[in-house]
Order: sequence, then structure tokens, then C-alpha cells
Amino acid sequence: MYRRFLKRFFDIALSFVGIILLSPVLLILSAAIVITDPGPVFFSQKRVGIHKKYFKILKFRTMKVDTPHDTPTHLLENPDQWITGVGRLLRKTSLDELPQIFNIFVGQMSVIGPRPALWNQYDLIDERDKYGANDVKPGLTGWAQINGRDELEIGVKAALDGEYVEKMSFGFDCKCFIGTVLSVLKHDGVVEGGTGELQKQTDEKERETADK
Repeated sequence: MYRRFLKRFFDIALSFVGIILLSPVLLILSAAIVITDPGPVFFSQKRVGIHKKYFKILKFRTMKVDTPHDTPTHLLENPDQWITGVGRLLRKTSLDELPQIFNIFVGQMSVIGPRPALWNQYDLIDERDKYGANDVKPGLTGWAQINGRDELEIGVKAALDGEYVEKMSFGFDCKCFIGTVLSVLKHDGVVEGGTGELQKQTDEKERETADK
């Protein structure tokens, strides 16, 4: 009942209220983006939706207009050089994700679910197939996001997405939502350089210890 009907009802209601209440914030952030780096306010990107169907995800643009397109941040050489001043703040606070309330409203995404993979993140897509995580709507936030986010390796992230699919319920979605609010306030798991950064940092520490 919840998965088939109520989840979509809550998505529509929450996104509609969000669009109305956050309109002033959306306008202010849009102006700041244009003033800082003239160009489009929004950044659209091809992502993998439910049943691996593609859709265009919306984000506030946080990178310079000449940044390579359709390239995950962690695959860019020195990703920091491409991020604008306002973009850095938007990423740190996750405000760059706000435009996705429109994706939720039209039914391409859900408030809670696995974060949508880039169309060319084949390793993540394949791993999610093992857990059925490609057969649910991607979300604005999810179980993996409050358990490591950018720091997680592909296999761990896919397994957490699978755990979400297995436990999906109103109560579990509420847990993910509250956990997200707490994570954003603490800036947990946001790492420029992206997926698997936690393991990279661990390996680096181990090498430093071995060299001593």
C-alpha cells in the first residue's frame, strides 16, 4: 500500500509545499549564481531513473560554465578548480539539490530513494542490479546518503541502496529524512573528489603509518 500509492502521494504533497515555501530561497540563490558566474542557473544532467530509464535531473549550477559535462566530480582532475564560490557553499549545505523538488513533483524522483546514478556510472548501475535498487525511483536523499554519502565505495553504496529497497516503509523513510537533516547540519559525508574517498583517505593514512 505504502510503496504503490502513499509514497507517491507524500512525494507530490511535500514537493508542492516545498516549491511554494522555498520560492524566495530559489530566487535568491538563482541571482547569486548568475552574479558570481554568468550563465545558466540550472544544471541538467542525464541520470538513471526507475527501471534504468533516463531522465534529466535538475541542480543549481555550482561549477563554471566551461566544466566538462557528464563527468562525475571524482573523475575530474583537481575538481576544486571548477567549483564557483557560491557553488562551494551550495554543495557544502546541499542546497544545490533543491531544484530536484521539480523532478519529484513530476514523478521522476522520490523524496527518499537511492541517489540517481549518472548514465555512464556503469559500475554503480551494475552493482545496484544485484539488489534491485534500479527498480525503485531514485531519491533526493536516501539510506546511503546518511551513511557516508560521497565517502562510500561503489559496492558499499549499492548494498546500502539494496537495504533501503528491502526496508522501504513510511517509518524507514522518516528515519532517512531525519537523518538527512542531521547530516546536512553537520556537513557529513561531503567530499570533493567523490565516490570512494573515505577508502582513499584510509589507504593514505595506512601508507603514512607504514612509512614512519
